[in-house]
This record gives sequence, structure tokens and C-alpha cells, in this order.
Amino acid sequence: MTEPKQNIVFFDFDGTITKNDTFIDFIIFNFGLTKYLFGLVFLSPVLLLYKIKIISNQYAKQKFSSLYFKNMSIKKYKNMVDKYIDERVPSILKKEAIEKLNEHKYKNDYIVIVSASFNLLINRFAQKYNFDKSISTILEVKNNKITGQFVGDNCYGMEKVNRIKKEIALRNFNLIYAYGDSKGDIPMLKIANHPFLNYTEYSQK
Repeated sequence: MTEPKQNIVFFDFDGTITKNDTFIDFIIFNFGLTKYLFGLVFLSPVLLLYKIKIISNQYAKQKFSSLYFKNMSIKKYKNMVDKYIDERVPSILKKEAIEKLNEHKYKNDYIVIVSASFNLLINRFAQKYNFDKSISTILEVKNNKITGQFVGDNCYGMEKVNRIKKEIALRNFNLIYAYGDSKGDIPMLKIANHPFLNYTEYSQK
């Protein structure tokens, strides 16, 4: 008798598992509010151009990343990530996210986190909370230092689907569940049999 296929579950991270955007939260936690606000003022022209859609999400995000992390040693960055995951993240997790995560673990579903957040943070989170796989934006590292650039595209919108299809054979799974909270997650929700936007079933019509 053929074994039934396992189900697969995709979780977005920021705003879906967490209560807020961890990109900003991570900067404030590690550098302080004053330095974050200084960066906001310094990069205000970039933010304006992004708001009026002259520059891309990826370009704006790389500018922010470069300001705070360019030329930082990978060891120092990993230490910042470890401290953030251990000390800050537990307080910003959504109750419903943990409940759904535990529900899918109980059913022995294959659970994947798919995020625009940086790979070093997402990998560490996935490891601590027992995800089966993580897919995220990859920070470029050269000579053990962060360059501020990305390897490939920002894992946002349709790029989430591109990465999923590149790294996972969806045909090997029975049902596909997906959880998101914003328009950047809609393409991922559309490949699921059971899509949820803010933990409410998402209509694909």
C-alpha cells in the first residue's frame, strides 16, 4: 500500500509569526532608537523614491542594510542575531502563529518559513523553533564581512514563489498550506490549497 503524501506548510515571518517588522526592530534592538532615527533621516530621499515607486524594494532595503551592516564581521553579526532571537523574539511572537505551528507539527507536516528577512536571522529562528526548512533573502558575505548587498533577489512577492519552486518539489506533497499577512505574501498564498491571510481563509477569486 502506498504511503500517503505529507502536507507542506509555508509561513511568512514578519507580521505573520511576529507582531511587527523585525528588520526595523532588529536595528533598534542592536543599535538603539537614536541611531535608527538618524539612519531614517539620512536615507529619507531613498524612502521617498521608494514610496513613489521610482526605486525598488530591493534597492531601498540594500541601502538600509549597507548603512548599518556594511563591513561588519560575520561573527559580530551572528552574535547580534543570537542575542535578538534569544532575548527579543519570544516577546514579539503571535499567539496564533505558535498555535498553528504546533498544530502542523503535531500532524507531522513539512514546515517551511519563507521570508524577506535575512538568511542568518531566519536560519537561526528556524533552527530554534524546529522548522524543516527556511527560505529567505541572502546577505552577501565576502572575506568574512557583510557587503550590504544581496545574493540574488529580495525574497518578497513573486520571488517567494520562485524560490519555493526552485528549492522544493511541490508534487511530492499532498496539500499545501500557506500563511501570510500582506500583499507581498499573495503570490505564495496563490500556490496553496489552503491559503490564510492574517489567519483567515484567503479567497483566491
